[in-house]
Parts: sequence; structure tokens; C-alpha cells
Amino acid sequence: MEALRISPTKNTPEIILNPEGIIRIKGRSIHENVTEFFAPVEDWITGYIIGPAEVTCVDLNLEYFNSASAKVFIHLLQKITYVALKDKKYIINWYYEDGDEDIFERGEYFASVLDVPFNFIKIN
Repeated sequence: MEALRISPTKNTPEIILNPEGIIRIKGRSIHENVTEFFAPVEDWITGYIIGPAEVTCVDLNLEYFNSASAKVFIHLLQKITYVALKDKKYIINWYYEDGDEDIFERGEYFASVLDVPFNFIKIN
């Protein structure tokens, strides 16, 4: 399985997907067609969960995202939890800036909807 990297733009996040168990999404996600943008990410994750690494580390460091992106993120995170079906572990790190209650609360919402533990990491 090949690594996948998508460079950021002013409206799209940087995405790094590494078969060694690293999944990173960082930046802004406010584009019009999220389904099209995230299609290669979904395809990669679908392939990855067939033979995942021992530990999958998901780092979400988002400064802003729209509701369409939120739906995609929940869907992708839900898929990633399937690595547990292969007796593998996953860690979800949710980064938020000190004082950014909106992003922090959206992470709490994701964790509760998915019913999975998140590590909340405050950045100064």
C-alpha cells in the first residue's frame, strides 16, 4: 500500500496517509465538493483497514471546517475504528488552539457520537 499526501490550499486541509499507521488531517476544510475531495482518502482508508498497522494514530488538527466536512470526518473516523476488528489499536488525537472552544467542542461531539475515546491536545 502506498502513502498518500494531499497538499493544503486555503480551503482544503493537508492530508497525510501512511500505511505505517499515520493518518493526519490539518488545516481548513471549507470547500464546496467534499465528497469529491475526500474520495481518494476514503478509498485509501478502505484499503488500509484490510491490513492495518499494529497501532493507527489519527491526528486531527483543524482550524475550521464546515458541516459537510464534519459529516465526512465522522464517517472516516468511524471507518478507522474498524481496525479493532483486526485486533489492532487506534488512537485519535484532536488538536485545538488554546481558547478555541468551538473546535474543542466539535471534537467532544465527534467523540460522543462515535463513542470512542479522543485525546484532546491543547496547542498554544
